[in-house]
Amino acid sequence: MIRRILALGVIGIAMVSAQNAGRGGRGGAPAPPPEPGTAKERQLWAYDVKAAPNYVPPKTPWGDPDLQGIWPINHLIAVPLTRPKQYGDRLYRTDQEFAALTARARGTGPVPDRDYPDRLMHQLSLIVDPKDGQFPELTEYGKKLQAEMKSSYKPGQTVFDAIEDFSAWDRCITRGMPVSMEPRNYNNGIRIMQSPGYVMILVEMAHEVRVVPIGMPPLPSEIKEYLGESRGHWEGNTLVVETNNFNGLVGHTSAGVPGSPGPLQPETPNMKITERFTRVAPDTIQFTMKVEDPTVLATGSYTVAYPMYLDNKYEMYEYACHEGNTAVRNYIETSRYERTHPKAAEKK
Repeated sequence: MIRRILALGVIGIAMVSAQNAGRGGRGGAPAPPPEPGTAKERQLWAYDVKAAPNYVPPKTPWGDPDLQGIWPINHLIAVPLTRPKQYGDRLYRTDQEFAALTARARGTGPVPDRDYPDRLMHQLSLIVDPKDGQFPELTEYGKKLQAEMKSSYKPGQTVFDAIEDFSAWDRCITRGMPVSMEPRNYNNGIRIMQSPGYVMILVEMAHEVRVVPIGMPPLPSEIKEYLGESRGHWEGNTLVVETNNFNGLVGHTSAGVPGSPGPLQPETPNMKITERFTRVAPDTIQFTMKVEDPTVLATGSYTVAYPMYLDNKYEMYEYACHEGNTAVRNYIETSRYERTHPKAAEKK
């Protein structure tokens, strides 16, 4: 099978190069978790977050806490979704481990196929609950769905005959949720915009715009969408976004998310995601995302959390995935050729 890099090479090369040229590095230092919240929240928020004491976020002209700005998550490129098992239940590096990480990182720079972290993090995994940082085991039904999933990222899949043999991500439709709020190796811009009654979350990768109505009743459960349907409300200075009505046609993880537990983890229309955005300093938002899908997750849920840092100089680029994307056609043509010319397939 022709390697993925040949099939996908036309996608975004110029865009990645431009981003690598224009994005510099910043240093970061660990800080204790903020005091507000329950004991459970304080346990989950022990990250590289510097909360200003008694900080009160600015308000919009209509009186809501102001979260507006560009909050890229390039700093999470080197923080895997699942925690390396040698760290056990530890959520972040010791000072000695961080010093070693810093020493290894000195003198490094971008490489052509990826961006690079703009600050080093003590945090050892995006998953903070369960406490070992591991993605939950699948239920028996989840394993059945997983076996039925199709994608160019699926190990061992060589037959591609129709659109149905590709994932939504292959087809440039969407990364879905929760993946859209997790890092990739480039295009990690997130911009938050607000207007009376709405919050908009623009995600650079895969051109997503999440429109979150504030205080609006939910849609009927019969209406399903790739990104689900979000509804927001304020709890003090925290924006809480609850999302339901998923169509179940994407997945919990993506091969592009660093530290993903394999490329295909199924999700279902029963999934519910609860996000919390709390501005704890002029340049910092604490973000948590609880993902519940007991139909396929043996433990029922997991929680992702990380700090977001303000950087209004970050340049967000158009993600024109369909322009010049010949991957689907190339996969189908190559798959058919290899099946009708077995000797040619042996030479790959």
